[in-house]
Amino acid sequence: MERTRMKHQRTAGFTLLELLVVMVIIGLLVGYVGPMYFKQVGKSEVKAARAQIDSLGKALAQYRLDVGHYPSSEQGLASLVEKPPNEAKWDGPYLQKAVPLDPWGTPYSYKYPGDHGEFDIVSYGKDGQIGGTGEAADIGSWQ
Repeated sequence: MERTRMKHQRTAGFTLLELLVVMVIIGLLVGYVGPMYFKQVGKSEVKAARAQIDSLGKALAQYRLDVGHYPSSEQGLASLVEKPPNEAKWDGPYLQKAVPLDPWGTPYSYKYPGDHGEFDIVSYGKDGQIGGTGEAADIGSWQ
């Protein structure tokens, strides 16, 4: 009877070696899948920025149709939500919510007249600096 109980106790758990093997396998999977996952997250942030810039451009076009001109650089994108002074034809708000931040939490840069078109809307990417490559690249309304 004692022998049966000892045999039962030994088979009830995992050995340290088995646990280490499982941990190594999990580590390898995380090391392989993790970078691929974060690469996809970066791509989706760039796509979200492009979609937001497109949406802001459409709201600016509606503003121009109503008022007759785009907001000045000083008025900025806030004029899509709040009526600027001395704009009698303003019929906004032109956005349902407040002007969004880019996917990295930085305000979009707006310039009128633009260097690349009638107006420029720019997100400076993940690093928030002019220039860059990959996720840190600038995303503009003219691209």
